Amino acid sequence: MTLAQPSPRPALLDEALALGGPIIVFDGVYLAFDEKVILRDVSFTLQTGHTKIFLGASGAGKSTVLRLIVGLLKPDSGRIFVNGERIDNMTEDQLMAVRADLGMVFQEGALFDSLTVRENVGYKLFEELNWPLEEANRRVEEVLGFIGLGEFIDRMPSELSGGQRRRVAIARAMAAKPRILLYDEPTTGLDPITALTVDEEIIKLRDLEGVSSILVTHQLRDAFFVAEHSAVKNGAEMKFGKAEGNKADEAEFIMLKDGQISFEGNASELRDASHRDPYIHDFLN
Repeated sequence: MTLAQPSPRPALLDEALALGGPIIVFDGVYLAFDEKVILRDVSFTLQTGHTKIFLGASGAGKSTVLRLIVGLLKPDSGRIFVNGERIDNMTEDQLMAVRADLGMVFQEGALFDSLTVRENVGYKLFEELNWPLEEANRRVEEVLGFIGLGEFIDRMPSELSGGQRRRVAIARAMAAKPRILLYDEPTTGLDPITALTVDEEIIKLRDLEGVSSILVTHQLRDAFFVAEHSAVKNGAEMKFGKAEGNKADEAEFIMLKDGQISFEGNASELRDASHRDPYIHDFLN
């Protein structure tokens, strides 16, 4: 069976390459494994410093989007741009430079059990980027301080709670100062209070560090918290409040259904759509 595949749109190419354009662009992306279509004509843009939150049933293609962004998969057709560069036709060597500006946080945190928190967070700096030891240690201390875990720097992962391990994973992802962070179910398996601490780190990175992010999650409580709250720092005090004005539009939802985008918009628009769309209504309830 051969399915029609969409043609990429020239207008999106202009947008992707424009100065100050989106940091991530999907343009008519199509991907199938044999007869199974995973993504069909998926197009969206992520603006710098904003967040896209992907929702949808299992198998809808959410995590596939992340794998395409890091180049672990290539689309059958369509185009993908990261930082203004087209990546879907890059070689593995070319992709290494793109990945240097990407941080990834996995569901289980994926820390090295035999390394301390310091060594886990600084692994990329020490082993891959060859930062001078003093500079790398300063950066590790900085990011652990940012997420409130500075006192745990010399502990082993086994000495941490589940929520602390996820936050260390975020620190490791941000250590090399990437402009884009990808979160794959970062709060799954955590209790609501612990998950909230992870949600707050995602918001802090977006609002205080200007990090662009894509969040894939099944956890609606966390998705709406990230979308509807903002972080403000007043001296040493950190405050989280309801996002208002332009801030309310810095996080948008994308709902995938059968590999296609069935909704894109902010939190209030998603709630409104649930009154008209049975699929969204059932998912949110």
